[in-house]
Amino acid sequence: MRHIRDYERVLGGFRKGEIDVLVGTQMIAKGHDFPRVTLVGVIGADAPLALPDFRAAERTFQLLTQVAGRSGRGDQPGEVVIQSYFPDHYTFQLAVKQRFEDFYGQESRYRRAMFYPPFASLAGIMVTDRDPARAAGLARQIAEFLDSQRSNAIRILGPAPAPLERIKRVHRHQLLIKSSSRSTLHGILDRPQAYIEEKKIGATRVIIDVDPVSLL
Repeated sequence: MRHIRDYERVLGGFRKGEIDVLVGTQMIAKGHDFPRVTLVGVIGADAPLALPDFRAAERTFQLLTQVAGRSGRGDQPGEVVIQSYFPDHYTFQLAVKQRFEDFYGQESRYRRAMFYPPFASLAGIMVTDRDPARAAGLARQIAEFLDSQRSNAIRILGPAPAPLERIKRVHRHQLLIKSSSRSTLHGILDRPQAYIEEKKIGATRVIIDVDPVSLL
């Protein structure tokens, strides 16, 4: 798809039956109503689970249930085929049976044990610079500073290169901060901001993100 006209032409042709097979990303799983679709296939359904994000299982489950809903919307029954190297994973087992409450219970137990939202408040600190040494060095400085402020209500992960370590020649290092108290989390985040201002950081950029949508 290079232009909105391509989008309209392909989906219109598919709806009219002029196109028999539609191949695409997860975009085609959301919001479309094609009554004649009787088969949906998900290739490489394991891929999202490999992402270093505590929401990976939730997002995979969500996507599978969404894409399954594209099949069998008319008079004919539908079928969904999922390709997975780990078919016994609870995400797939519960998604194919549409057991939403069971998935919620399983995922909640995992997040409670690993101290992730909604059982903890989360913030990310991303340090970026075109010079990888500067980015890594400042991330270590911030980590050491935060470590000196540590309390029982705070857990600090990192610093480490971000999963997407370099974007457009900019290098990225990150820390994650978990807290059992949102007010404590905000209190601890005020300190590195003051520390960074005091150090008068130059080209290196520091981004503090509370409740980050993505950990990549």
